[in-house]
Amino acid sequence: MTKVDPATTLTIRSATPTDYEFGLQLDHSSSTDYVWQMTYEESEGALRVAFRPARLPRSMKVLYPRSGEALLRSWQLHNSFLVAEWDGEVVGYVNVREEVAQETAWVADLVVDRPHRLRGIGTALLRAARQWALESNLRRLIVETHTKNYPAIRFLQKRGLVFCGYNDLFYPNQDIAVFFGQMLR
Repeated sequence: MTKVDPATTLTIRSATPTDYEFGLQLDHSSSTDYVWQMTYEESEGALRVAFRPARLPRSMKVLYPRSGEALLRSWQLHNSFLVAEWDGEVVGYVNVREEVAQETAWVADLVVDRPHRLRGIGTALLRAARQWALESNLRRLIVETHTKNYPAIRFLQKRGLVFCGYNDLFYPNQDIAVFFGQMLR
């Protein structure tokens, strides 16, 4: 159990099937004034890919790149699905799978309901994912997000994860996935 605020208790626990419905009801969207813009150049047999923050002309609401149906399937298949309870209410979750050959814990989803953001819940969920990975004897942690979710990119960077790759054919909605990683041992 993690104390985030003296008047409120945050509990991170393994999800039960009844938590799936609550997870789907969370506001998965985000707002941003920036995106990570990708540039791709090919010349003389060399490839150059670069990402940089680009300011948008106005704030943009960003929808989650996975459908509710895809989330449900994913939650049922992955090794660790943890929820964050804030005074008994499910307010976030982290979905982690083990990539055995790579000795990696892969965080596919880390979500905090919009009204509960900026209270340390995302940090507590990331910490719980790290702990699960260590207990599972995994060597690294990788978290995926997309280039339009600049708040998530900054969140991960501030917590010591570093950019370690991308896939421009990753999400069904054609968003570019970016990956941030950290060695655990």
